[in-house]
Amino acid sequence: MPELPEVETVRRGLQPVLEGARIERAELRRAGLRFPFDPFFAERVAGRRVERLDRRAKYLLARLEGDLTLAMHLGMSGSFRIEDAAHPNGEVVAGASFHLPRSEERLHDHVVFHMEAPRSRIVFNDPRRFGYMTLIEGVNETSHPHFQRLGIEPVGEALDGVALARRLRGKATPLKSALLDQTIVAGLGNIYVCEALWRARLSPRRLAGTLVRADGEPTRRLDRLARDIRETIADAIEAGGSTLRDYRQADGSLGYFQHRFAVYDRENEPCRHEGCRGIVARIVQSGRSTFFCPACQR
Repeated sequence: MPELPEVETVRRGLQPVLEGARIERAELRRAGLRFPFDPFFAERVAGRRVERLDRRAKYLLARLEGDLTLAMHLGMSGSFRIEDAAHPNGEVVAGASFHLPRSEERLHDHVVFHMEAPRSRIVFNDPRRFGYMTLIEGVNETSHPHFQRLGIEPVGEALDGVALARRLRGKATPLKSALLDQTIVAGLGNIYVCEALWRARLSPRRLAGTLVRADGEPTRRLDRLARDIRETIADAIEAGGSTLRDYRQADGSLGYFQHRFAVYDRENEPCRHEGCRGIVARIVQSGRSTFFCPACQR
């Protein structure tokens, strides 16, 4: 599943084309994706201008005029493609050419937004159909079931040791499991939790609450973890995310952070921490593969 850096990369790719543009019409080629489309979905978005394109956790939020928000989730295999409306078969993609063939996947083009000024098509492609789109009335989505329990964002200065301490205090769950809990930190996924824990030299099996002092204040190691989470996510966004399985950027190009993985998917390779002689190990936690160095991650 695309993680936060991938979703943020897609947002930045779509932003120049979507923001300020008006949706001429929405073409729905199915009755729904993971969930059925909202009643009169196409009619409700047609003619509205996209005032802003935001992101919350792994959701893209198109703020439409008239206090309507189009919330979009990529699911397991969803991606957006930007096409030049002057080419009926989509031969030309706005901004860049695809690095890999995509024509064989066009049967999975399930939603097409036909945009005005500049004229373009925003195509949502989803082979597995685990993605979804929904419409939210009003300017604040926090009461919506998809958003009301989401935790703090792992970008910006809001995520610090104090914020993590409030959320991890007293928790007897493994640290990695706690960080994957979307009610604690929103948008963190398996890859980047493994990478952040390696940077912080913290074991994924360590109990989360052990990083919080008796008075509720964060330990130095928790302060460092918060910093390393922010830096891991920032580095991944800068690299355009990671290309794993179906993920592509909005212009069709690839993400390259996987070439910087220090620990993820590097089982039996030497640890990259200077001076460490450990070997990367793989364990399974809650059905997910965890990669870490048993020698230096404590």
